[in-house]
Amino acid sequence: MADKKIVALNKRARFDYFIERNIEAGIMLFGSEVKSLRDGKGSIAESYASDEGDELFLINSFIPEYNEASHFNHNPRRPRKLLVRKRELNQLLASIRKKGMTLVPLSLYFNERGIAKIELGLASGKKKADKRSTEKNRDWERQKGRLMRAKG
Repeated sequence: MADKKIVALNKRARFDYFIERNIEAGIMLFGSEVKSLRDGKGSIAESYASDEGDELFLINSFIPEYNEASHFNHNPRRPRKLLVRKRELNQLLASIRKKGMTLVPLSLYFNERGIAKIELGLASGKKKADKRSTEKNRDWERQKGRLMRAKG
């Protein structure tokens, strides 16, 4: 996956959640949404994936209206259907319902064929102490890199 064009990242997700598994899913979009994403606009920072019946939907993602699309524009915060294989969907739904896990969007991108994809993380929430230790480790890694560069 060296040739994917990332449109939106959710940097906060890895800080707030333990990511157990990554899943690549397709996303059903209107033409004006695809054009808006190709312009590099869009946000998944406050979004999440939810199950409604036997389907997955991306809730609260923001894809702004495409200015050149006249009256055939889309609603920027509409729920968007996620496309995964049936077996994978059943596994995800079982994890969400039984284990109390969450599906968190990690990145929205176009793959090498130009198709919009979303990377989801099957995640469990972190407690405040876990977040502090993550921050402490990140600061130590940053400081260690500075020391190594200084000693050259």
